[in-house]
Amino acid sequence: MLKRILSISGKPGLFELVSQGKNMLILESLTEKKRVPAYTHEKILSLGDIAIYTEEGEVPLVNVLRSMKEKENGKVVSFDPKKADGKQLAEYLAAVLPNFDRNRVYSSDIKKLITWYNILVESGRDDFEEKKPEEAPAEESSK
Repeated sequence: MLKRILSISGKPGLFELVSQGKNMLILESLTEKKRVPAYTHEKILSLGDIAIYTEEGEVPLVNVLRSMKEKENGKVVSFDPKKADGKQLAEYLAAVLPNFDRNRVYSSDIKKLITWYNILVESGRDDFEEKKPEEAPAEESSK
C-alpha cells in the first residue's frame, strides 16, 4: 500500500500514484484530491522505501506507522507536531520505537513522520498491513 504513496520534495503533503506518462507521473493529493503532474527532475520518494534508523539498523516505515496506529488507537496523533519541541517529539517516537537512533533521527524527521501518519489516517489509508498477492485457487482435477 505504501509503495503507491509518494512524497515530493518541495511540495507539502502526500500523493498517490494514479498513472505514468513518458517523462512524468500523474499524482493525486491525499488531502486536496487534486491531480498534479510530477516530473523526472523532482525528488520523489515512495513511503514504502523509507526506513527509520535504530541502534541495531533500520526499521521500515510501515512498521513504525503500525506502532503509531496501535498507540493512537487508529486516530490522529493527539498533539500538533508543528508546535511540539524536540524533547516532546523524541519522547513520542521513543514510545513508538524505543531504540531509534537519537543521533541520526532529527526533530524535523519526527515532525514529518507524524504529519504523514496524520494525513494517511485522515485520508482513510491507514491499513498499514502488507498485502500479499492472493494465490489463484487450485483447479480441481476432473475425474
